Amino acid sequence: MATPGTAINRQSEQRTEIENLPVLITRLGDNVAQLFDTKMSLLKVEVKEDVDAFLRAGVGIAAAAIVALLGFALVSVGAARSISTLLANTNFSQAGKDSLGFVIVGAAYLIGGTIVALIMKGRLAKQSLVPNRTVDEFRKDKEWLKKEL
Repeated sequence: MATPGTAINRQSEQRTEIENLPVLITRLGDNVAQLFDTKMSLLKVEVKEDVDAFLRAGVGIAAAAIVALLGFALVSVGAARSISTLLANTNFSQAGKDSLGFVIVGAAYLIGGTIVALIMKGRLAKQSLVPNRTVDEFRKDKEWLKKEL
């Protein structure tokens, strides 16, 4: 049999638990907000790292492209003139020989450029732009919340 003092203590404990419920809910909300802020910070850092890596690579590629373009122009003119010289025994005019030399060199570069572009497209398609660490953290948090709630 319960004593009157025990019943009062239970009621007091229930009242305390009910009064603490808003505090617990507020704390839970604060913790969830803090967790979200942490995850967003991780996402920002990861995206910044990826963007920085792409920018560094882009600057290097641009510099290399300028140098390659100059070399490409000189080699193209030289190759076209060489082919024109090889056509010396044909019945074409000198302008025709030069034109044919440039067309042959242009076609070779067009084929080579297309092959390189397709290879680079394939490599870029394999590149993941998803922030994997952040996605993994969100998955873990989702599982934890399911387990806790």
